[in-house]
Amino acid sequence: MAEEKKEFWRWKEYNWHDETKDWKSAETITAGVDVGSVSSQAVIMLDGELYAYSNMRTGSDSPDSSRKAMDWALEGTGLTLEGIHFIVGTGYGRVNVPFANRAITEIACHARGGNMMYGNTVRTILDMGGQDCKAILCDERGKVSNFLMNDKCAAGTGRGMEVFADLLAVPIEDVGELSLDVEEEPPPVSSTCVVFAKSEATSLLRDGWSKKRVLAAYCLAMASRVVGLLERIGVQKDFAITGGIAKNTGVVTRLERELGLKALQSKYDTQIAGALGAALFAKALVEKKRKQAV
Repeated sequence: MAEEKKEFWRWKEYNWHDETKDWKSAETITAGVDVGSVSSQAVIMLDGELYAYSNMRTGSDSPDSSRKAMDWALEGTGLTLEGIHFIVGTGYGRVNVPFANRAITEIACHARGGNMMYGNTVRTILDMGGQDCKAILCDERGKVSNFLMNDKCAAGTGRGMEVFADLLAVPIEDVGELSLDVEEEPPPVSSTCVVFAKSEATSLLRDGWSKKRVLAAYCLAMASRVVGLLERIGVQKDFAITGGIAKNTGVVTRLERELGLKALQSKYDTQIAGALGAALFAKALVEKKRKQAV
Protein backbone atom coordinates (compact mmCIF):
# COMPACT_ATOMS: atom_id res chain seq x y z
CA MET A 1 0.00 0.00 0.00
CA ALA A 2 1.43 3.39 -0.97
CA GLU A 3 2.31 5.68 1.91
CA GLU A 4 0.07 8.74 2.18
CA LYS A 5 1.90 11.95 1.25
CA LYS A 6 2.24 14.27 4.23
CA GLU A 7 0.80 17.73 3.69
CA PHE A 8 3.44 19.91 5.36
CA TRP A 9 1.64 23.10 4.29
CA ARG A 10 -1.59 22.33 6.15
CA TRP A 11 -2.41 24.38 9.26
CA LYS A 12 -4.48 22.78 12.00
CA GLU A 13 -8.22 23.25 11.77
CA TYR A 14 -10.23 23.66 14.97
CA ASN A 15 -13.42 24.83 16.62
CA TRP A 16 -14.29 26.03 20.14
CA HIS A 17 -17.20 27.25 22.22
CA ASP A 18 -17.43 28.68 25.73
CA GLU A 19 -19.20 26.06 27.84
CA THR A 20 -19.67 28.54 30.70
CA LYS A 21 -22.03 30.69 28.59
CA ASP A 22 -25.69 29.93 27.87
CA TRP A 23 -26.91 31.32 24.55
CA LYS A 24 -30.53 30.94 25.68
CA SER A 25 -30.12 33.87 28.10
CA ALA A 26 -28.54 36.20 25.50
CA GLU A 27 -30.52 39.17 24.18
CA THR A 28 -28.48 39.49 21.00
CA ILE A 29 -26.83 36.61 19.13
CA THR A 30 -24.74 37.65 16.15
CA ALA A 31 -22.23 35.99 13.85
CA GLY A 32 -19.51 36.82 11.39
CA VAL A 33 -18.20 34.59 8.61
CA ASP A 34 -14.85 35.39 7.02
CA VAL A 35 -14.32 33.44 3.81
CA GLY A 36 -10.67 33.98 2.92
CA SER A 37 -8.69 32.76 -0.07
CA VAL A 38 -6.92 30.14 2.08
CA SER A 39 -8.92 29.75 5.32
CA SER A 40 -12.43 30.49 6.57
CA GLN A 41 -13.59 31.43 10.05
CA ALA A 42 -17.01 31.71 11.68
CA VAL A 43 -17.52 33.58 14.96
CA ILE A 44 -20.65 33.62 17.15
CA MET A 45 -21.11 36.30 19.82
CA LEU A 46 -23.57 36.59 22.70
CA ASP A 47 -24.32 40.21 23.59
CA GLY A 48 -20.97 41.28 22.13
CA GLU A 49 -18.90 38.58 23.88
CA LEU A 50 -17.13 35.75 22.06
CA TYR A 51 -19.06 32.50 22.39
CA ALA A 52 -17.91 30.15 19.63
CA TYR A 53 -15.71 29.99 16.55
CA SER A 54 -14.25 27.73 13.91
CA ASN A 55 -11.19 27.97 11.69
CA MET A 56 -10.89 25.74 8.64
CA ARG A 57 -9.50 25.48 5.13
CA THR A 58 -11.42 27.28 2.40
CA GLY A 59 -12.55 24.86 -0.31
CA SER A 60 -13.13 25.53 -3.99
CA ASP A 61 -16.74 26.59 -3.33
CA SER A 62 -17.17 29.76 -1.20
CA PRO A 63 -20.86 29.19 -0.24
CA ASP A 64 -20.04 25.63 0.81
CA SER A 65 -16.98 26.81 2.80
CA SER A 66 -19.07 29.41 4.63
CA ARG A 67 -21.71 26.81 5.53
CA LYS A 68 -19.13 24.32 6.80
CA ALA A 69 -17.38 26.98 8.90
CA MET A 70 -20.67 28.08 10.47
CA ASP A 71 -21.87 24.50 11.06
CA TRP A 72 -18.59 23.70 12.81
CA ALA A 73 -18.80 26.80 15.02
CA LEU A 74 -22.36 25.81 16.00
CA GLU A 75 -21.38 22.18 16.67
CA GLY A 76 -22.06 21.07 20.24
CA THR A 77 -23.77 24.33 21.26
CA GLY A 78 -27.41 23.38 20.67
CA LEU A 79 -27.78 26.71 18.84
CA THR A 80 -29.03 26.71 15.24
CA LEU A 81 -28.49 29.10 12.37
CA GLU A 82 -32.10 30.26 12.74
CA GLY A 83 -31.39 31.33 16.33
CA ILE A 84 -28.81 33.92 15.23
CA HIS A 85 -30.28 37.42 14.95
CA PHE A 86 -27.90 38.86 12.34
CA ILE A 87 -24.98 37.51 10.28
CA VAL A 88 -22.33 39.50 8.41
CA GLY A 89 -20.15 37.99 5.70
CA THR A 90 -16.63 39.28 5.06
CA GLY A 91 -13.39 38.31 3.36
CA TYR A 92 -12.50 37.28 -0.17
CA GLY A 93 -15.81 35.38 -0.57
CA ARG A 94 -18.05 37.73 1.44
CA VAL A 95 -20.67 38.07 -1.31
CA ASN A 96 -20.97 34.27 -1.44
CA VAL A 97 -22.20 33.67 2.12
CA PRO A 98 -25.79 32.63 1.30
CA PHE A 99 -27.15 32.98 4.85
CA ALA A 100 -25.57 36.39 5.62
CA ASN A 101 -27.78 39.45 6.12
CA ARG A 102 -25.03 41.83 5.00
CA ALA A 103 -21.53 41.79 3.45
CA ILE A 104 -18.82 44.12 4.80
CA THR A 105 -15.22 44.46 3.56
CA GLU A 106 -12.42 42.63 5.37
CA ILE A 107 -10.55 45.92 5.85
CA ALA A 108 -13.37 47.32 8.01
CA CYS A 109 -13.90 43.99 9.80
CA HIS A 110 -10.22 43.49 10.65
CA ALA A 111 -10.04 47.01 12.07
CA ARG A 112 -13.15 46.46 14.20
CA GLY A 113 -12.08 42.97 15.25
CA GLY A 114 -8.52 44.12 15.97
CA ASN A 115 -9.91 46.89 18.17
CA MET A 116 -11.63 44.28 20.35
CA MET A 117 -8.73 41.85 20.28
CA TYR A 118 -5.98 44.33 21.13
CA GLY A 119 -7.83 47.18 22.84
CA ASN A 120 -8.68 50.72 21.75
CA THR A 121 -5.06 51.92 21.81
CA VAL A 122 -4.27 50.00 18.60
CA ARG A 123 -3.76 52.34 15.64
CA THR A 124 -1.96 50.15 13.07
CA ILE A 125 -3.15 46.67 12.17
CA LEU A 126 -1.22 44.43 9.80
CA ASP A 127 -3.44 41.71 8.37
CA MET A 128 -1.17 39.00 6.95
CA GLY A 129 -3.58 36.90 4.94
CA GLY A 130 -3.45 33.95 2.60
CA GLN A 131 -2.95 35.86 -0.65
CA ASP A 132 -2.38 39.48 0.34
CA CYS A 133 -1.24 41.73 3.17
CA LYS A 134 -3.07 44.83 4.34
CA ALA A 135 -1.73 47.66 6.48
CA ILE A 136 -4.66 49.38 8.20
CA LEU A 137 -4.73 52.59 10.23
CA CYS A 138 -7.70 52.96 12.59
CA ASP A 139 -9.02 55.15 15.40
CA GLU A 140 -9.93 54.30 19.00
CA ARG A 141 -13.29 52.86 17.88
CA GLY A 142 -11.74 50.56 15.30
CA LYS A 143 -12.86 52.72 12.37
CA VAL A 144 -10.53 52.68 9.32
CA SER A 145 -8.74 55.95 8.57
CA ASN A 146 -6.38 54.63 5.87
CA PHE A 147 -5.11 51.36 4.39
CA LEU A 148 -2.68 49.91 1.86
CA MET A 149 -2.54 46.46 0.26
CA ASN A 150 0.42 44.66 -1.26
CA ASP A 151 0.36 43.65 -4.91
CA LYS A 152 -1.12 40.31 -5.94
CA CYS A 153 1.85 38.06 -5.30
CA ALA A 154 2.07 35.19 -2.83
CA ALA A 155 5.68 35.90 -1.78
CA GLY A 156 4.69 37.98 1.25
CA THR A 157 1.64 35.96 2.29
CA GLY A 158 0.45 32.77 3.95
CA ARG A 159 0.25 30.96 0.62
CA GLY A 160 3.92 31.68 0.00
CA MET A 161 4.77 30.21 3.39
CA GLU A 162 2.79 27.08 2.55
CA VAL A 163 4.81 26.65 -0.66
CA PHE A 164 8.05 26.84 1.32
CA ALA A 165 6.85 24.42 4.01
CA ASP A 166 6.02 21.88 1.31
CA LEU A 167 9.26 22.47 -0.61
CA LEU A 168 11.40 21.89 2.50
CA ALA A 169 9.16 19.15 3.99
CA VAL A 170 8.80 21.11 7.24
CA PRO A 171 5.40 21.29 9.03
CA ILE A 172 4.18 24.86 8.58
CA GLU A 173 3.62 25.32 12.32
CA ASP A 174 7.33 24.62 12.94
CA VAL A 175 8.66 27.04 10.31
CA GLY A 176 8.90 30.10 12.58
CA GLU A 177 10.84 28.46 15.42
CA LEU A 178 13.18 26.60 13.06
CA SER A 179 13.95 29.80 11.14
CA LEU A 180 15.20 31.44 14.36
CA ASP A 181 17.49 28.51 15.17
CA VAL A 182 20.43 29.85 13.12
CA GLU A 183 23.80 31.19 14.28
CA GLU A 184 23.56 34.29 12.12
CA GLU A 185 20.99 35.82 9.79
CA PRO A 186 21.53 34.88 6.13
CA PRO A 187 20.77 37.34 3.33
CA PRO A 188 17.08 37.25 2.30
CA VAL A 189 15.93 35.23 -0.70
CA SER A 190 14.11 36.98 -3.54
CA SER A 191 10.87 38.41 -2.18
CA THR A 192 9.42 39.72 -5.42
CA CYS A 193 7.79 36.46 -6.53
CA VAL A 194 7.17 33.13 -4.81
CA VAL A 195 8.19 31.22 -7.97
CA PHE A 196 11.60 32.96 -8.03
CA ALA A 197 11.97 32.57 -4.26
CA LYS A 198 11.22 28.84 -4.54
CA SER A 199 13.75 28.44 -7.35
CA GLU A 200 16.38 30.34 -5.36
CA ALA A 201 15.70 28.22 -2.25
CA THR A 202 16.18 25.02 -4.27
CA SER A 203 19.55 26.34 -5.50
CA LEU A 204 20.60 27.22 -1.94
CA LEU A 205 19.76 23.70 -0.73
CA ARG A 206 21.91 22.29 -3.56
CA ASP A 207 24.72 24.62 -2.43
CA GLY A 208 24.64 23.05 1.01
CA TRP A 209 22.43 25.46 2.95
CA SER A 210 20.50 23.84 5.83
CA LYS A 211 16.70 23.93 5.83
CA LYS A 212 16.81 26.24 8.87
CA ARG A 213 19.01 28.72 7.04
CA VAL A 214 16.77 28.72 3.96
CA LEU A 215 13.71 29.26 6.18
CA ALA A 216 15.50 32.13 7.94
CA ALA A 217 16.26 33.73 4.57
CA TYR A 218 12.62 33.43 3.47
CA CYS A 219 11.14 34.68 6.76
CA LEU A 220 13.52 37.65 6.59
CA ALA A 221 12.49 38.39 2.99
CA MET A 222 8.84 38.18 3.97
CA ALA A 223 9.30 40.50 6.95
CA SER A 224 11.28 43.02 4.87
CA ARG A 225 8.58 43.10 2.21
CA VAL A 226 5.87 43.78 4.78
CA VAL A 227 7.97 46.47 6.49
CA GLY A 228 8.04 48.30 3.14
CA LEU A 229 4.24 48.28 3.08
CA LEU A 230 4.05 49.56 6.66
CA GLU A 231 6.60 52.31 6.05
CA ARG A 232 4.56 53.56 3.09
CA ILE A 233 1.45 54.00 5.21
CA GLY A 234 3.34 55.24 8.30
CA VAL A 235 3.17 52.97 11.35
CA GLN A 236 1.41 54.50 14.34
CA LYS A 237 1.47 53.04 17.85
CA ASP A 238 0.05 50.77 19.05
CA PHE A 239 0.81 48.12 16.43
CA ALA A 240 -0.83 44.67 16.09
CA ILE A 241 -0.88 41.76 13.64
CA THR A 242 -3.86 39.67 12.56
CA GLY A 243 -4.10 36.63 10.28
CA GLY A 244 -2.34 33.27 10.17
CA ILE A 245 1.20 34.60 9.71
CA ALA A 246 0.87 36.34 13.10
CA LYS A 247 1.44 32.83 14.50
CA ASN A 248 4.81 32.55 12.70
CA THR A 249 7.35 33.73 15.26
CA GLY A 250 10.12 33.75 12.63
CA VAL A 251 8.36 36.42 10.56
CA VAL A 252 6.99 38.38 13.54
CA THR A 253 10.35 38.55 15.35
CA ARG A 254 12.13 39.84 12.24
CA LEU A 255 9.30 42.26 11.52
CA GLU A 256 9.54 43.71 15.03
CA ARG A 257 13.32 43.91 14.70
CA GLU A 258 13.14 45.88 11.43
CA LEU A 259 10.41 48.19 12.73
CA GLY A 260 12.03 48.67 16.13
CA LEU A 261 8.56 48.08 17.53
CA LYS A 262 6.87 45.31 19.54
CA ALA A 263 3.52 43.99 18.31
CA LEU A 264 0.69 43.81 20.85
CA GLN A 265 -0.31 40.37 22.12
CA SER A 266 -3.89 39.12 22.43
CA LYS A 267 -5.73 36.32 24.21
CA TYR A 268 -7.75 35.82 21.00
CA ASP A 269 -6.75 33.69 18.01
CA THR A 270 -5.25 36.10 15.45
CA GLN A 271 -7.02 34.33 12.58
CA ILE A 272 -10.54 35.17 13.79
CA ALA A 273 -10.09 38.97 13.64
CA GLY A 274 -12.12 39.42 10.44
CA ALA A 275 -15.01 37.19 11.54
CA LEU A 276 -14.95 38.77 15.00
CA GLY A 277 -15.23 42.24 13.47
CA ALA A 278 -18.07 41.03 11.23
CA ALA A 279 -19.97 39.71 14.28
CA LEU A 280 -19.46 43.06 16.05
CA PHE A 281 -20.83 44.91 13.01
CA ALA A 282 -23.78 42.50 13.08
CA LYS A 283 -24.47 43.44 16.71
CA ALA A 284 -24.42 47.17 15.90
CA LEU A 285 -26.78 46.62 12.96
CA VAL A 286 -29.26 44.61 15.08
CA GLU A 287 -29.27 47.28 17.78
CA LYS A 288 -29.80 50.04 15.20
CA LYS A 289 -32.71 48.12 13.67
CA ARG A 290 -34.31 47.64 17.10
CA LYS A 291 -34.03 51.36 17.94
CA GLN A 292 -35.68 52.28 14.64
CA ALA A 293 -38.53 49.88 15.38
CA VAL A 294 -39.34 51.56 18.70
